[in-house]
Amino acid sequence: MDTQGKTITCRAAIAWGKNSISIQEVQVEPPKTGEVRIKLISSGICGSDDHVLKGELPMKFPLVPGHEGAGIVESIGNGVSSVKPGDKVLTLIIPQCGECSSCLHPKGNFCDKQDVLPCSGLMLDGTSRFSCKGEKIYHSFRVSTFTEYTVVPEIAVAKIDAASPMDKVCLISCGVPTGYGAAVQSAKVTPGSTCVVYGLGGVGSAIVMGCKASGASRIIGVDINEEKFPRARALGVTDCLNPRALQKPVHEVVMEMTGIGADFAFEAIGHIETMTAAWNSCNNSYGVCLIIGMVSPDSKLCLEAIKIITGKTLKGVCLGDYKTRDCIPQIVSDYLQNKINIDPLVTHQLPFNQLHKALELYHAGKTIRCVLLF
Repeated sequence: MDTQGKTITCRAAIAWGKNSISIQEVQVEPPKTGEVRIKLISSGICGSDDHVLKGELPMKFPLVPGHEGAGIVESIGNGVSSVKPGDKVLTLIIPQCGECSSCLHPKGNFCDKQDVLPCSGLMLDGTSRFSCKGEKIYHSFRVSTFTEYTVVPEIAVAKIDAASPMDKVCLISCGVPTGYGAAVQSAKVTPGSTCVVYGLGGVGSAIVMGCKASGASRIIGVDINEEKFPRARALGVTDCLNPRALQKPVHEVVMEMTGIGADFAFEAIGHIETMTAAWNSCNNSYGVCLIIGMVSPDSKLCLEAIKIITGKTLKGVCLGDYKTRDCIPQIVSDYLQNKINIDPLVTHQLPFNQLHKALELYHAGKTIRCVLLF
């Protein structure tokens, strides 16, 4: 059936408010100028989506959540030239407009046209493409992937190799570049170094993979859920710590284990306490602490100012510092060429209509990544 230029009715998850989500029939309008409509094939469930559903980020409800998506272009709006109907693509939570100061700077990737900080819930023209029973439904980060069809700006779409396995490659939309890239691209972890990773979920597991690939000799994994430890060890973690089972603060234990502190510390949870612990786990002179986890905008990070002059570095990281449209297709190619293996990160795959089960598995800490299949 030819759907180009027509409104499509399909299934989508709608978050009506905090902790209130259901699958409904929605109407998805055709793409406007500079936009792409995508038929989703798969979507990962990321920690940022959980923050959205819990109301920990200032979002406008009702909205269609999700951002880690892989799909096929159904139709394109006027002026779109980088993709065409039938192309396999990934959605990008951080776009690459190619025009703003971040995109033009060699080291920048937090594009000015992102819709994360703050989140308007609307397309670039200030309107929505979703509706349900006549009511406007907002977008999530301008990509919304918990739906059979979505509309996104062209600048938030990455065309990928036609050979890509669409049931897994969605992780390269966000989780893999965020974690793996934090280690290999942002931190540039060195051979023989000691790393500590706070949080062993999807992003934390990808960080571990990046640390191991970079030649780290010791990788300390920190998580309160010990069920994650066997998988973490299989990925490369050498030591596992459960802060709740320790007699002293976890950063003190890390200091005792290493004698001098970690060369690199990564926070992939999104809690002020673990961010502080990661900072305090670093070597005072040359340690690098990288913050990847997302916290609520009103949170404040308080550090001992005197320790900053010793030389260690605090760095924020978004999507592994990759310029998304340029770099993410290459990561897909690396996966297809067996240069990076994301398969161990996909621990569960469920049909979209089992979204609630997938969320239960996530909250129970049973998954690294659960992928929804449409």
